[in-house]
Amino acid sequence: MNNDGVVEWAVVDSDIGPLLLAATGAGLVTVVFHARPAVRDKVLDGLRTRFGAEPVESPGSARLAEPIRQLAAYFAGTLREFSLDLDWSLTSGFNRQVLRELATGVPYGAVAGYGDLADRVGRPGAAQAVGAAMGSNPLPVVVPCHRVVESDGGLGGFGGGLETKRQLLALEGVLPQPLF
Repeated sequence: MNNDGVVEWAVVDSDIGPLLLAATGAGLVTVVFHARPAVRDKVLDGLRTRFGAEPVESPGSARLAEPIRQLAAYFAGTLREFSLDLDWSLTSGFNRQVLRELATGVPYGAVAGYGDLADRVGRPGAAQAVGAAMGSNPLPVVVPCHRVVESDGGLGGFGGGLETKRQLLALEGVLPQPLF
């Protein structure tokens, strides 16, 4: 797809709080948790620097319509697999390799261990590096880093906070529903 350098963004409500979605001509480029004003401003500064242009707030844009629709369906429990064009330009190298494997190899309602994902990309023993890749994921929820857990069953870390990870795993039936 065409990547014209224009970044369009919107903040949408979700069951886990406000999400900032941004898209380029190539596809969805980022999903950001807890998109309150301070977080939003920091993200927009980063996008401005990365793409060399002012991000444009466009909640009704064609670029964002399908990501917004699919995320709403996911949170409603009616979508189990995202089918969106993704712009991978905010990640590269090993991190991109791991995230692409995660996007296609760990389905809704399943989890994988950090070490398992390292094995899948041909880097046995690189569980910590996989953890770093999860922490740098520019497309959480859509590229489901919440599905990666510790080998002993622990949740591990999560950029959106452990309660958010619990909520996402509960939505997918992996964990019991949170009490609150």
